[in-house]
Amino acid sequence: MDRRSEPNRSAIYATTLVAFLAIAGIAVVDPILPAIGEEIGVTAWQVELLFTAYIAVMAIGMIPATLASGRFGFKPVLITGVSVVGVAAILASFSDNIVQLSVLRGVWGLGNAMFFATAMVVLVNLAIDREWVVGLFETALGLGFAVGPLLGGLLGHVSWRLPFFVCGVFMVLALAVASRKLREPATKLPPVQVGSIFATYRKPAFISLCVVTAAYNFVFFVVLGYTPLFLHLDVVPLGLAFTAWGLGLAAGILVIGHRLAHRIGAVQTLGIAITGLLVCLALFATSSGTAESLVVLVLAGLCMGLANANLTDLALGLGSSDRRVATGAFNLVRWGAAAPAPIISGKLAEHSLALPFWVGFGVLAVGVLVYLAFAHVMAAGYGERVLWSRWNRAAADAEHATEEPVGEAY
Repeated sequence: MDRRSEPNRSAIYATTLVAFLAIAGIAVVDPILPAIGEEIGVTAWQVELLFTAYIAVMAIGMIPATLASGRFGFKPVLITGVSVVGVAAILASFSDNIVQLSVLRGVWGLGNAMFFATAMVVLVNLAIDREWVVGLFETALGLGFAVGPLLGGLLGHVSWRLPFFVCGVFMVLALAVASRKLREPATKLPPVQVGSIFATYRKPAFISLCVVTAAYNFVFFVVLGYTPLFLHLDVVPLGLAFTAWGLGLAAGILVIGHRLAHRIGAVQTLGIAITGLLVCLALFATSSGTAESLVVLVLAGLCMGLANANLTDLALGLGSSDRRVATGAFNLVRWGAAAPAPIISGKLAEHSLALPFWVGFGVLAVGVLVYLAFAHVMAAGYGERVLWSRWNRAAADAEHATEEPVGEAY
């Protein structure tokens, strides 16, 4: 359809811009992790608290944020979230120790929970073309992951505090955009009940997707949170490395992910993505040098882009008919599973630099096995069919066709 026929384009683009800035704020920390550890004088696992505190609070905050959006409306909750992120980021730039930084990153995560619990639902309810708006949102996330490390690297070369401060300024700008442009959906939605969110986990197709996503997101933040320490690069080269990773992520989302899903289905595209990422983890663990690790990092970004391009759509299709409920239930799992990954990686790295990747490999291998066992359930719930179910059906049809009719006994 013609995008110009969308009646709420300005509100949709404004929400997408805020999403881009929010994700850039997550990724801006990547290149400065080693510099923070050096200047404050903390170990690898303590530096990883910056990620774990952020993601854990974000995961826990998803449910109350979803409930608040049902009671107060989407726009007030979203604007509050953006404001909280801006204040936390600016205060983080003045922190003196890892405890202060971790607490403020946790507050930052709470603000992002308010945003992510509402943004996708706002977009889907404002748009006529759901597929377009989901693709737009996921593209903004991919570009945010690409631009964030670049800013972190360039600004972090001056001081590790500067990326936090600039991120806070960006969120103030996002607040100005959100206040003017965001709109509530025309249809007033009833309040969300906690029981409705947890009832979504009774659906076999949705819970199968959640298990696969939990394994995938754990690995996502092993790569995002631990690889900056693993590569042993200076701030600017590290920023450029993760910009390349983010561009791979964006390409997977924008260029390949949805096109591949149209050709072979979203469920099978997810399978290709997590299998490719599994291979990347083994390559990380056995890498013989920095150059090889950088190539693998970009390939991992591409695989993650394929997954991210389809996960949100699958969650909305397999979850509750109330998109707020589906989004809340899915994001609780998505971010909750990611929260322990950085700090676990930091502790494992004290024993072996490759160990975090091998543990990630084991976690994702479980996800791949669950996928193989239940992909047909997810595909059926989403209106697709996986290739091996076609093989099984073809084999059954062939067997049935070769059966000789049994004559009547006389």
